[in-house]
Amino acid sequence: MSAKKELELYIEELRTLVKKRGLKNSAQREQIVQVLFLADEHLTPEEIHQRVKKLNPNIGLATVYRTLSFLEKEHLVNSISFGSEGKKYELNRGDHHDHMICLQCGKILEFYEEELEHLQEIVAQKAGFKLLTHEMILYGICPECQNK
Repeated sequence: MSAKKELELYIEELRTLVKKRGLKNSAQREQIVQVLFLADEHLTPEEIHQRVKKLNPNIGLATVYRTLSFLEKEHLVNSISFGSEGKKYELNRGDHHDHMICLQCGKILEFYEEELEHLQEIVAQKAGFKLLTHEMILYGICPECQNK
């Protein structure tokens, strides 16, 4: 599927969610989804705001925050919390993955390891826990920062 077609599917999903919630559709929400779709990294609300401003100079940072909150609640975006430093966001592309975060530069690396996924299920089963979803974040120092 082409990137353009894939983006159109996300925009259509957004429009459906907005209509379902009885809200008015807005170009600003669609522009935020577009920025997240085109991003090759996790973005802070401020970074999203700066990128959307190139498409729409009149968008306010408060609008970005409100939209991200809505999109996260509707599972169209995922976030990673950095405690007092806030959150970074990515479009929910439906594929499960975990994250490694560099404590020096803040770089976020995504990974998926089938063996770890299986071990987590075993741990949950042993505890009699019905696992619905999970989030794994590994903290450390990336190769680039180690070489400095």
